[in-house]
Amino acid sequence: MTNHKAFRFILVALMLAYASSLLSANVDQLIKNFDASQNVATANAFFKELDNEKFTDELLHFKSNAHPDTLRQQVWYWAAEWYYDQQQYQRAVDYGLKALPHCKSGNNRVVEGDCENLLGVIYIRLADYDNAAKHAKACYELDRRSGDPDAMSSSLNTLAAIYMGARQPKEAEKYILAALEQAKKANNPARLATINGIANEVYHSLGEEEKALSYAKAAYDIEVKLGDKGRIAMRQAQMASSLLWLKRYDEAQQQLEAAIPQLRASGNMQSLGIALNQMGGVMLQKKQPAEAVKYYREAANIFVKLKDIYNESHSRLGLYNALKDSDPQAAMAEMERYKSLKDSIYSNETAESLGRYSAQYANEQLLLDNANQRSTTKRAIIIGVLVALLLCCLAGLIWWIMRRRNKRQGAINEQLSANIEELREQYRQLHLDYSLALESHGDANDEDVISSADREFLEETINIINELISDGQIDATTVAARLNLSPYQLRQRLSTITGNSPQAFIQIIRMRRARHLLDNHAELNINEIARLCAYNDTPNFTRAFKNTFGITPSQYLSGTPCVERAD
Repeated sequence: MTNHKAFRFILVALMLAYASSLLSANVDQLIKNFDASQNVATANAFFKELDNEKFTDELLHFKSNAHPDTLRQQVWYWAAEWYYDQQQYQRAVDYGLKALPHCKSGNNRVVEGDCENLLGVIYIRLADYDNAAKHAKACYELDRRSGDPDAMSSSLNTLAAIYMGARQPKEAEKYILAALEQAKKANNPARLATINGIANEVYHSLGEEEKALSYAKAAYDIEVKLGDKGRIAMRQAQMASSLLWLKRYDEAQQQLEAAIPQLRASGNMQSLGIALNQMGGVMLQKKQPAEAVKYYREAANIFVKLKDIYNESHSRLGLYNALKDSDPQAAMAEMERYKSLKDSIYSNETAESLGRYSAQYANEQLLLDNANQRSTTKRAIIIGVLVALLLCCLAGLIWWIMRRRNKRQGAINEQLSANIEELREQYRQLHLDYSLALESHGDANDEDVISSADREFLEETINIINELISDGQIDATTVAARLNLSPYQLRQRLSTITGNSPQAFIQIIRMRRARHLLDNHAELNINEIARLCAYNDTPNFTRAFKNTFGITPSQYLSGTPCVERAD
């Protein structure tokens, strides 16, 4: 009986999926028909199909004398809405941009504002935050002039989402609090639920998990009253995210077990994939790796189909952690995929002002590149250490040349070796001084030292980073999780103590390890050293080494004097 039920369930799911694909194809064709003819008959056929599927609140029907511009405005706007709902974001943008001039020419601020807002939301999905902000601000200006609190809450909410996408949660906080204020004035429960949901994301990014949970709970309570099961499930997944960070794993599991079937039924694949990743995390924390594999695997398959490499990378890392004890070979395959995705994200983001998936890597690289913009006192300390390090490099070069000459001659000058050993000891001491200079506060003088608590924190952080490098995986999010901090809390604390972002701090440690290996392990080639420093390809390692020391690893080995960066 159980097998028959499972078969019927699968059959119904397949039939629904097939019907959904037929509907999508039918709407596509109706839109194409209108584009070709732009007449009343094709417009009415399009809106009749949307009404049949309850996509619009009421049937839009045009009389035979309807103006062509009105037809274009309405059909193209609703085509943009349709494609957005289907997650075909580029097509949604295309139709939104076609509709916008006609919305403006109608001199109806409400219609124009709706179109500007829709474009802002779609551009968020495409992570084109410059265009998203442009349209969202145009929408807010229209709404502000209208004095409609409901409209203002909507456009403020969109602006908050844009700044969240751009990884600026403090800026987003201002907009979301203003949006909440306007939504309460408007007394629009659906809008208020949405805005509370964004507030949850804002405070989650700020590392204020209790506050984030309270906003998710407020959104959930409203959705329960409204009765939309798909949206209720989204709020449960949001609550689970905060509960995970608060280490309330049983509660998180309970919320996800309720949310996942509803998200699957509603067809919200993006939210479903994220919820599955969260459930995988819960299973790992509860020492159930086999269950974690099941959830991470399904999430990875979803994100592959959605071409969402950022969230897929989280699935792959989860699979590695879930498989590494039971199936090391499969775990390493997932790690290779994770590294490939991470490098792809990095490449995408460094090429654009704001990356498609997560601005974290690019922003932290910028912080690394600009880390020399410290206080005058700190710069003076580091420059002094730099000069000493250069002298050590020069001494090391002399030693290298002499050693090679002695090998050719078949004899080693023992006195020179003793001198070099002394120089190496001086170098190690200078290297320690350099670490202390980095760890000191921005305005510290020679008498200022970091607290014992901060020093213990740094030691623990460095140990974790070295351990992750040895495992072949390293990123700031994982370091933060191992320290039981949010990424924002880790950034705040490291920046306060060292003046560095987490990624910059990690980079310093990786480069020190690289230099140590080059100095002390002649049996290793550069490819092997790159992997030991958690680089999965040599070009990226070479580029990072040269950015830090001014020369490539090969030049360093050949004895070319290096110029270490001041950051």
